[in-house]
Amino acid sequence: MAERKPSAWLPDWARPTWLAATTASPKAKPAPRTIAIAGQKLPLVIRKLANARQMSLRLSPDGREVRVSIPQWGRVRDAEDFAHSRSEWLAQHLAAQPQPTVIQPGADVPFRGALLTITWAETLPRRPKILADRIELGGPGNSLGPRLQRALEAEARRLFADDLAHFCARAGEAAPRLMLSRAQRRWGSCSSDRSIRLNWRLIMAPDAVRRSVVAHEVAHLAHFDHSAAFHAKLALIYDDDLAAANAWLKNEGRGLYAAFG
Repeated sequence: MAERKPSAWLPDWARPTWLAATTASPKAKPAPRTIAIAGQKLPLVIRKLANARQMSLRLSPDGREVRVSIPQWGRVRDAEDFAHSRSEWLAQHLAAQPQPTVIQPGADVPFRGALLTITWAETLPRRPKILADRIELGGPGNSLGPRLQRALEAEARRLFADDLAHFCARAGEAAPRLMLSRAQRRWGSCSSDRSIRLNWRLIMAPDAVRRSVVAHEVAHLAHFDHSAAFHAKLALIYDDDLAAANAWLKNEGRGLYAAFG
């Protein structure tokens, strides 16, 4: 006579706890938080930060995410209410997002703080050539965007390497591993293995702004936080106007996302 499995004949109240644990359905993951802003649904990201003393709200640089930072003791529900109460403020900032730039002949692309005009002709070399006031390239017209982006990324890597060497020497740190980032929401990061990621789009910003982000991440090699010691280290190694660079990135940084999606 074939045996019946316990799960087939025992009522729920009679099942042993070990059997109930093995047959219980997995818990569904909570739905991602969203917020409606000017007719759009945006992700609402709430982060608890050890060094946060109060609640802060901002729109990500690319305008695709609303972020709320709260202290470790803060309540997520309060953060949600705070974001919803500032929906009009968020809508104003969302409306100020730069319009996307179509990569095509005649369009202007920022490069190291200046606008360069895309000059294309089939007879020109396929590889983009960066000149004082324009970028020349040939080849298929339907691949201008990817080829131009690769050229700018290569230039970003070259300048980042020079910047890292400079600031590491000033900080007394060994040069870390450098990786390019295509992140939509971060300019740079320093990981626990001492590798540094830098957003390639910084090649479009003025040199002082790009270099300030590199210096910021180099300072993290010595202080993996945003303590007073970190800021003192950053002030020591960065050899330009840090406040001006930070202000430019805060006010103009979103414009770096207008081109190349």
